Amino acid sequence: ADQKGVKMTGSVQQKNGKYYAVLNLYDEKGKRKQKWIATGYPIKGNKKRAEKFLRDKLSEFKSLKDSTDNLSDFDVNAEADERQCEVKECDKSFTDCIIEWLDMSELRVDPVTYQGYKSAVDRHILPFFEKKNLRLIDVKRKDIQDFINEKHKNGRLDGKGGLSAKSIKIFKTMLNSALREAVKDEYIVRNPCEFVVLPQQNKFRPSFYNGKQAEELLEKTKDDVLYPIILIALLYGLRRSEIVGLKWDSIDFENDTLTVNHTVSGVTEMVYKDKTKSCASYRTFPLIPNVKNILLDIKRKERENTLLFGSCYNRNSYIFKWENGNPYRPDFITRRFSKLLKQNDLPHIRFHDLRHSCASYLVAKGYTLKDIQEWMGHADISPTANIYAHLDTERKNKIAEEMALICS
Repeated sequence: ADQKGVKMTGSVQQKNGKYYAVLNLYDEKGKRKQKWIATGYPIKGNKKRAEKFLRDKLSEFKSLKDSTDNLSDFDVNAEADERQCEVKECDKSFTDCIIEWLDMSELRVDPVTYQGYKSAVDRHILPFFEKKNLRLIDVKRKDIQDFINEKHKNGRLDGKGGLSAKSIKIFKTMLNSALREAVKDEYIVRNPCEFVVLPQQNKFRPSFYNGKQAEELLEKTKDDVLYPIILIALLYGLRRSEIVGLKWDSIDFENDTLTVNHTVSGVTEMVYKDKTKSCASYRTFPLIPNVKNILLDIKRKERENTLLFGSCYNRNSYIFKWENGNPYRPDFITRRFSKLLKQNDLPHIRFHDLRHSCASYLVAKGYTLKDIQEWMGHADISPTANIYAHLDTERKNKIAEEMALICS
């Protein structure tokens, strides 16, 4: 604020392929007037020129204001001054706001997170709000609530009902973030997401196989290409991204260790990382003899395939891959696992539930939550306690039987 109590801020915005200088002007009562001024510069290669244009305009308006004693003489719509360009009211659409937020998010978040955001925007958020044709300044809480309610009721793209409360919560978080940026940039006064009500989210109860079911699964899939992956998931409780990310440098055949230090994941495109989900996820296991023999056999077959395919072979250090060397995609594992369960008439669980099955086995054997936390690679003990503390029904039944002897 200057000596006359008038505060001026500004930003550079894109519209119709060109840059605009957006001025936010406030009078002594705090009332805002927002003006868009065309710079005349195309977007490509002219950002610095547009920013200089904005600074010049702010300086010009300040000079005009300083030269008058009466604030009413300061007419931001005046066209008499040849230094001013065309002035337009702010008519930014809500969908443009979302797209700009998405572009900004690409620079701020993990690539896989960005892929999830983009998928949600392209498949759910934009199709809904493009039909509404809302300006950003006209968005109300009811508009956001209508979106939330509709997606919870009819959000599935296959037409089979609504999306989960977890998915809806992610959508709301994204919209809230985009609108919060609009508040910061002073396009809107308050965030319409503030009082939106989310559907109730049921407490997650993971499915899992007990020891006997796990043995049956391994027996019935022992001749399938997925068998080594299923075995490792059950024994070590690895996440899908961690298994697909295993490289030969993760295996120390001399010291008999397996280290989780790479991941592969993605929504629309694969992201290959030489790091884990968290520091706790980076962990080293003893190499179980059966797993060691399987890995040695995979390495032998890899050498054979390298010779067989010659220059057509995709040379890389990933362990689990096709005969031509192309690494497995995480979604292949999910689809293949589901198909195997159906073919062998086994209870349906997700591939990720093999991780829960590993944890439940450790609970049944009496290991502490701290032991399980470290084996599973949880950053803290809370997820371990919340997810797995209820799993060991068999042990609880034995305790109940022993306690019943008191009454006999």
